[in-house]
Amino acid sequence: MTKSVWQKLPDLLEVKYDPENSGFISTERFRDLLATHGSELDPHKLEVLLALADGNADGKICYQDFVNLMSNKRSNSFRRAILQGSRQLKGCSLRDEVGLGLSQRLVRHVAYETLPREVDRKWYFDSYTYCPPPWFILAITIAEVAVFMYYGIQLDRLVLQVSSPSFLKSPLPYHPQLRTQAWRYFSYVFMHTGIEHLSLNMAMQLLVGVPLEMVHGALRIGLIYVCGVLAGSLAVSVTDMTAPVVGSSGGVYALVSAHLANVVMNWSGMKCQFKLFRMAMALVCMSVEFGRAVWLRFYPPAFPPCPNPSFVAHLGGVLVGLTLGVVVLQNYEQRLQEQSLFWIFFCVYTLFVLCAVFWNIFAYSLLDVRIPPAP
Repeated sequence: MTKSVWQKLPDLLEVKYDPENSGFISTERFRDLLATHGSELDPHKLEVLLALADGNADGKICYQDFVNLMSNKRSNSFRRAILQGSRQLKGCSLRDEVGLGLSQRLVRHVAYETLPREVDRKWYFDSYTYCPPPWFILAITIAEVAVFMYYGIQLDRLVLQVSSPSFLKSPLPYHPQLRTQAWRYFSYVFMHTGIEHLSLNMAMQLLVGVPLEMVHGALRIGLIYVCGVLAGSLAVSVTDMTAPVVGSSGGVYALVSAHLANVVMNWSGMKCQFKLFRMAMALVCMSVEFGRAVWLRFYPPAFPPCPNPSFVAHLGGVLVGLTLGVVVLQNYEQRLQEQSLFWIFFCVYTLFVLCAVFWNIFAYSLLDVRIPPAP
């Protein structure tokens, strides 16, 4: 709505639409409001508001919900109205619209890649402004490539950098002998065993991470990514106690697993093209990268007794994606703090982190684990 209408809205609510000052608007009065000022709205937003009115079984709409919707803050009542409402959106599909510019077509493409409901796709299409851009995935990708190139020059090799005697001397990789240096549980993402490792991770990270961040924002995608990274290193420290860890696979597998699970759970609603073929290709890429990591882990190390980097970080990322990540991606229109399932998985994740920390403090000495010397 225009600024002048927004300035009048409290008076309209009190005098005309809510004379009892109850905080609710009847659906009939709500339709009158839309009929009067609907021409000032984006057509998709008007369509969604009409669906909210027609889908509300109580015959009234909370005024605060209406304000939240107009401010692009989706509410639980909106979700219930869309899921339970009897009205089907009668407008044409977003895919059928013509005359769109390049940037609009990109936003439309991202909407169909990530969102399962047409109403969400239209709302996202009208609301997205490229500000801020998907900076998190782009920034971490640039940093990972820059660190790889730096060590590629320093070690004088791009393929199988892990075979260099100086590879693990960097302050970035996780090493069990140096597990008290807490930053290594995160910083290991910037080191990769070789260009073959980096290439597969960066391809999946950009192809999946950028569209997800455009829809869900840097905070949510960053949460999944960082939780996957931390879960990956902690999982290695618990299950593969003598091995170091490098690579961004924990974060990448968390994002990809969450996205693929979301596609499967909303299969009929997801309208991305060639989804079965593309899902198969994503699984193939994940399997190839995981197979490469398993092979490398059990390949005779270049500098025994220190083994090659572990593959368990991949599995830690997958578990985060299939639990915490799925909840985050399924709640595009809702605040995460309002979702009980999010708090359940977040508490389980926090409990895992605390148990892994205590394991790192006490288990190595209790089990008399022979840790290879620090590089």
